[in-house]
Amino acid sequence: MDGFTYTNIFATKGIEYLAIIGFFLLLVPFWMLLTRKSKTSGQEQLTGRLITASMLRIPHGIFFSKFHSWAYLEKNGAAKVGLDDLLLHLTGEVSITHLKQPGEKVQKGEWLTQINHNGKSLRIFSPISGEIKQMNELLAEEPGLMREDPYRQGWMYQIKPSNWKADTNAHFLAEDASNWAAQELSRFKDFLSASVMKHLPDPSQVVLQDGGELVDHPLAELPPEVWRDFQENFLT
Repeated sequence: MDGFTYTNIFATKGIEYLAIIGFFLLLVPFWMLLTRKSKTSGQEQLTGRLITASMLRIPHGIFFSKFHSWAYLEKNGAAKVGLDDLLLHLTGEVSITHLKQPGEKVQKGEWLTQINHNGKSLRIFSPISGEIKQMNELLAEEPGLMREDPYRQGWMYQIKPSNWKADTNAHFLAEDASNWAAQELSRFKDFLSASVMKHLPDPSQVVLQDGGELVDHPLAELPPEVWRDFQENFLT
């Protein structure tokens, strides 16, 4: 055919070009998959550092007091008492100072124990009345149990209740506890902004991410004045 020239690409280096093109066609979707996984991983890491209402552990069957302490009645008639998950997320890891010993009596709303973090402390009030039967000795060696497993291994005291029904009548249970914790988290955000503005020379130190989400254990690096405000507003 006049004016038409046929070139055999296999006689040139066309096969190499096809191989390179094929390589890039395979590489593009692989690269997109890697990029997507990287973004997802980054988002998961960021989310893991934030406190949200949906991440809070609130088991059914546990009675939550307004003092952010909880009580759970066991089959033997004794009650385990501890700190709720929201409080532990706000403070970070804390040590405990026992103020009551086995055999002593405690009243609902009475100062039961104290938690400490780098020289700062919070008073914790009892959610029930009764006689102290046992302290959780494991917490002296492994205080992190309170954060890791607050409702099983991280309990603080075992108490024999003296007025269980009346003491727990105003406590939060199940869905009510979840709703209350979400409200407390929202209230804490407002509190934190106000307290930081009052006590810190640089308000930019407030530990909120874009969108108003809280970074985990926001109280940990804040001064004692903020802890005292928190005590008054949330634990009394």
